[in-house]
Amino acid sequence: MHDSLLREEAIESEFEAAPAVALVICLQLLLAVVSKTEDWVTWRFHWWTWLVPIGPELVLVAVLTWHRPRRRLEQAGLRHHASLGLLGVVSAANALLLLGVLGSLIEGREKSGAQLLLKAACVWSTNVIAFGLWYWSVDRGGPARRLRPTPPKPDFQFPQMESPQLAPHGWRPELLDYLYVSFTNSIAFSPTDAMPLTRKAKLLMLAESVTSAVTVLLVAARAVNIFK
Repeated sequence: MHDSLLREEAIESEFEAAPAVALVICLQLLLAVVSKTEDWVTWRFHWWTWLVPIGPELVLVAVLTWHRPRRRLEQAGLRHHASLGLLGVVSAANALLLLGVLGSLIEGREKSGAQLLLKAACVWSTNVIAFGLWYWSVDRGGPARRLRPTPPKPDFQFPQMESPQLAPHGWRPELLDYLYVSFTNSIAFSPTDAMPLTRKAKLLMLAESVTSAVTVLLVAARAVNIFK
């Protein structure tokens, strides 16, 4: 039973979480290449600044997919903490990049609407995926602990948990559910699908909403004005 649960969690990590992180890496590589080619500067940051988060993101992909380090971290009881630490680095780096975009806006350096929209799209998409992984990693102690016969109490209340008759038997939230929560929270700046039940869940959703609001309301609005 224990081995089957570990396999189920490994499949979710390898084929759902890792590709989500890989998508973030591709967006940042795209922006770095375009910034270098077009000679874009984000405040005082050069084009290679967009490559800085890729280091911890690659380590996170390794933790999620590479069997040997994942098993060693699991045996030491450190895999969950390592994943959270790496997610913290990714989120902090993304916040720093958003600060750079805001600095460019304040100093009046952003003259191209396309440039600003691409930067905002990269920051916003990274924010959505990173916080989707945060919710997936935090709820009920993480994906491995959620699969146990007696998991911890939930940090998020999904509709299927309130109305189990509407869900398949044995339903449980997976990464796609958390990414949807993250996406709607970034768009509406408030929970729409799952309700946060604990303070850490509320703080995470608050942090995501603030980052998304700054990105969408300030950066995207300025880009639209430039196009006009």
